[in-house]
Amino acid sequence: MVQTGQKERRWTADGCGARADPVIAARMSSRILAALAGRSSVVGLAVDDRVNGITCKLHPHWQFDSASVVKVTILSALLRKLQQEHRSLTTAQQKLATAMITVSDNNAASTLWAETGRPSLQHFLDLAGMTETVLGPGGYWGLTQITAHDEVTLLQLLTSTNSVLTTASRNYVLGLMARVVSYQRWGVPAGAPTSVTVHVKNGWLPLATHGWHINSIGSFSGSGKNYMIVVLTNDNPTMAYGVNTVQAVAEIINHALIPGATSVIPAATPNGSWGQPDELIPGLSGPLEH
Repeated sequence: MVQTGQKERRWTADGCGARADPVIAARMSSRILAALAGRSSVVGLAVDDRVNGITCKLHPHWQFDSASVVKVTILSALLRKLQQEHRSLTTAQQKLATAMITVSDNNAASTLWAETGRPSLQHFLDLAGMTETVLGPGGYWGLTQITAHDEVTLLQLLTSTNSVLTTASRNYVLGLMARVVSYQRWGVPAGAPTSVTVHVKNGWLPLATHGWHINSIGSFSGSGKNYMIVVLTNDNPTMAYGVNTVQAVAEIINHALIPGATSVIPAATPNGSWGQPDELIPGLSGPLEH
């Protein structure tokens, strides 16, 4: 969790930077901070646009409780384990993986977390260079500590050729992320052009400390685009408040990276599923919003 005293917002490293157009990067930096001004949300952010050479970082090394975004790591670690064992996902595992990613099924996540095992989960983190990620205790995968830096590292791994995951494994994970149900596609897709393919996974969890934890990670491809956005937050009084924080930042980023887009994905609005946590942590979960 973010430690006490980290509420002050400041750009770490270079904020937003761009090889070709530092003016755009500077404008993104100022607009993101303006969007966060006055909000209670604590935010960790990372952006990597491979086409335009634009990157952004805000508190990239601060740790946040993962909630369900860790499900992408669980599946990636399982696929890596099976690669080493020269095996493929069983039919049962495929069903569990689909449920875990596309509808954020918690029972499926717990089963695959256990089947992968902590040694293989940690081995994947080591291979992927996700050195700041700390696995949740016991079966509490939603309490895994993640950082924006490590989550964008994961997305970079999934979207480029590497020695950790085969192309087939990477495409499998991304394919499921592209099929996440509509009512869970809030967050970083807000403001993205409708012409790109969005691979997204979100997490939403209320805890007694730091309120609602609202996280969104996504990669965007097609139509000559290749970029990724990670926004992690806590200290949100309600789920809707945290989603609004994420989407305000995402719209600025997407609009800056794809200026002039004539058709964009609108920011999501509350629906019946909002306010229900994606995982209950006995003794730690905070009160639900009313």
